[in-house]
Amino acid sequence: MSSAHSPQTSPPSEAARAILVGVDFGRGAAFDPTLDELALLAESAGDTPVARVVARRQAPDAALFVGSGKADEIKLLVQAHEAHTVLFDQAISPAQQRNLERVLGVPVADRTALILEIFAARAKSHEGKLQVELARLQYLATRLVRRWSHLERQSGGIGMRGGPGEAQIELDRRMIDDRIKVTKERLKKVQRQRSTQRRARERNAVFRVSLVGYTNAGKSTLFNALVKARAYAANQLFATLDTTTRSLYLEEARQSVSLSDTVGFIRDLPHKLVAAFKATLQEAAEADLLLHVVDAASPQLDEQMVEVERVLDEIGAEGIPQILVYNKQDLLADNQRPRSPMDWIERPGGVRVPRVFVSAVEGSGLELLRSQIVEAMRAQGVELPDLKAEDLAPSDDGALQPLSE
Repeated sequence: MSSAHSPQTSPPSEAARAILVGVDFGRGAAFDPTLDELALLAESAGDTPVARVVARRQAPDAALFVGSGKADEIKLLVQAHEAHTVLFDQAISPAQQRNLERVLGVPVADRTALILEIFAARAKSHEGKLQVELARLQYLATRLVRRWSHLERQSGGIGMRGGPGEAQIELDRRMIDDRIKVTKERLKKVQRQRSTQRRARERNAVFRVSLVGYTNAGKSTLFNALVKARAYAANQLFATLDTTTRSLYLEEARQSVSLSDTVGFIRDLPHKLVAAFKATLQEAAEADLLLHVVDAASPQLDEQMVEVERVLDEIGAEGIPQILVYNKQDLLADNQRPRSPMDWIERPGGVRVPRVFVSAVEGSGLELLRSQIVEAMRAQGVELPDLKAEDLAPSDDGALQPLSE
């Protein structure tokens, strides 16, 4: 793992071995006793999980989060596995992090730091990099523990430091605050440019469709399948960080819509990261239609859908019409696959939405999905040609599609 969340570096020839820790506080909140998602996050950051620890407490320990007894247990695991780092599934305070590092003898990071590190490694566009930098700076501002080596590498130096104790902390604070101000100004400029592009699309009356969903639900694979694009897609968390928009021609509608692939959501996505990525997520907030892509093969399907809806609420996109796209049908056993290629279900608030079952990898269900996008356009008053039944032919999945002209 890079030193973005580590005060000391691991041997470059091997991935950092990590101990994973989760604490169940029994409050009914989402808790993954298997720590599988934390393991995926660790692997996405370049670490190798070697052991997992689950603790149960009524409340976090003020000093060590997990308590002294559990901390000693984790220390023994660190020594037994020669681990380089310990990763916590929940957010820990700066004081708890420092105390744990003293006890465990290795760097400690929480879920927030891990997500920020992955975002920093994956952002490609200028806007994406600025958004990540702002989120990381805001996170570091709460952790004045004199570990800014990664900032030196990113920006060519952070200036001379002078004086120990409070003087050093104040210097660090001013340095971070100055960087935050500069980054915010640069981000505002980029956001104005994006807003200009968005207004141009609105003037052209382009119907806007955005893909949203939990990370690794297959959004980019579906995006590529629909528009024949080559957006980056991989079986890992946060494979896509920068919004990609392409034109999707719908033959049944005799016109194109804009289709945007957006960053995936995740449980406990840091609030500052949601705020920093507001411009990117704005594609979803200002869309005419959302394709909520769901990993149909995930055992946490319901929890993941709730988390996506929560983030949509946070960015003001809760009222936008949706089509639920249950992806990865190819990973389901025959007895788990739906009998019909689509149905309607009731979502929170009593809203009924269409649910389409697809496999972006195999290409099944895509014509039916295109047909439902056209129906959503009609429902919103978009003027479309009135195709007659004889103009349509059944597709392989039973959906009607226009005959070629």
